[in-house]
Order: sequence, then structure tokens, then C-alpha cells
Amino acid sequence: MSLLTADRRAAGAGRAKGPAGRPRAATGRRALIWFGTHAVAIALAIMFMAPLLFMFLTAVMSDEQTLSGDLWPTSWHWGNFAEVLSGDMLRWLGNSLLYAVLGTVFMLVSSVPVAYALARFRFRGRKVAFVLVITAMMLPPQITVVPLYIVWARFELTGTLWPLILPLLFGDAFSIFLLRQFLVTIPRDYADAARVDGCGEFTTMVRVILPMARPALAAVALFQFFFCWNDYYGPLVYAKPDSWPLAVGIATFRAAHNVEWNLTMAATLLTVLPVIIVFLLAQRAFVRGVTLTGVKG
Repeated sequence: MSLLTADRRAAGAGRAKGPAGRPRAATGRRALIWFGTHAVAIALAIMFMAPLLFMFLTAVMSDEQTLSGDLWPTSWHWGNFAEVLSGDMLRWLGNSLLYAVLGTVFMLVSSVPVAYALARFRFRGRKVAFVLVITAMMLPPQITVVPLYIVWARFELTGTLWPLILPLLFGDAFSIFLLRQFLVTIPRDYADAARVDGCGEFTTMVRVILPMARPALAAVALFQFFFCWNDYYGPLVYAKPDSWPLAVGIATFRAAHNVEWNLTMAATLLTVLPVIIVFLLAQRAFVRGVTLTGVKG
């Protein structure tokens, strides 16, 4: 009798456990705790993903269905993306890549040495230079657009994106500020040890300090890339239609297809997709760089 009772208990315990050998009640409790802990994050994720889902579903609809109240496509029209790419979209994409990539590279090349000098060197006028950098951050671009346009017109560069790319060779105020705030958090002992080993200032900056500042470099690079990619005001002032990036091109595309919402959404989705991919690939370094950048004097 005791053996039969023990067998029934063992069988009941085996049925009560999940596929991983854990009791079902404990598994369900852990799932409820996980959902309760991450409820706010799940709600925010749904809220942020809903527009992208709506954009995708509209992009694969037919012209007639986009004007109706249906949210789910009755038929999937993948040819909308091919139709969008058959126009000027590829040219706009190339202009945006040129603007964003060159602008980011030029910004890093010019801003890193300035931020390093403001963070590591002690010289007369250092605080004044730092105040000028902060002042440049607060200066609206609309104030300088007229004199700068006259300057670039004399160089015969208006009508292209170069008036927006070349100034980044002289540094970016926000990037200099953010990099400087991160570099002051790096202990000076590392630079002193490199100097003892015979390294100069440039070698110390490149081989010692900058590898430790990769999160900050990734953060300012992403900020600059996203700004150039989404810039609408600058290209609208300087560039001609042949040099328009996606931000300006999508506006004209929307005006030309004001009823064809499926094509408009397909073009918009193709515009935001590269930005989302870049951010997903570099989100860890980006978040770490922004988090570790403290406000120090």
C-alpha cells in the first residue's frame, strides 16, 4: 500500500512540473513577477513600436485601402517599396549618407583634439575658451545663416551640401563639450605613465586616452550622425534638388503623393530604417557614453 501511494505522489509531482522540471505554480509566479516588474517598460515599448507597426502596415497596403479604416492589409503590396526606390530615393539616400558619414568623421577629427586640450592641458584662457564653446552651443543657427550664406556663395559652394559638411572640420560645440566632460573623468595617472614611457601628447591621446573614451566617442558620433541624417533646415537653405538629402526629399515626395499614403509610408519607412539599425548596433556604447559623461568643472 505504501509503495502504491509513493508511486501516485511521484506521478502527481511529475505532472505538476513544467517542461524544465520546475513546478508550474512557481513558473507562473515568476512570469507574473516579471510582467509586474517590467509592466511600465512593456507599455512604453508598445507605445513606441505602435507607430512603426502602423507605418509598415500602411506601406504594404493598396491605394484604396489606405483611405479606408482598415488597419490590417487585405493584400500585401511589396511592390510599393520598389516603386519608391525607382524614383529619386536612391539619390537622396546617397546624399544623406555623404552628409552624415563625412560630417561625423570631420566632427570627430576636429572636435577630439579641442576637447582633449580643454580637459587635459592647463593654459591661460582655458576657462574663457570653454565658455566660448558653451556660448556657441546656445547660438541659434538662424542668426548666422545670412552672413554664412554670403561667404559660401563667394566660394561658389551654394547649391551643394559642402557648406554644411566643411564647417565640421572646425569642430562642433556640443561634441566638444560632451567629450571634454568625459575626458576630465579619466585619471591623469594614465597619461603620466604614458609620458614616463616616452610618449608625446599626440601619442598619449591616440593610444591611451581615446581607447578609454570609446563610449563618449560613440555617443557624440551617433548624435552627429542622427543630426545630419535628419537635418532639414540646412539642406533647404543651401542645397539644390540634385543635392537634397532624404529629409528634404521626403517632404517633396509627400507633396507629390499627397493621396498615396502607402507610397509615403514606404518612403518614410526606408528613411527611418537605417537610423534604427545604426542605433541598435551601437546602443550599448551610446547609453554608456551618455551615462558616464558627468558634469565636472
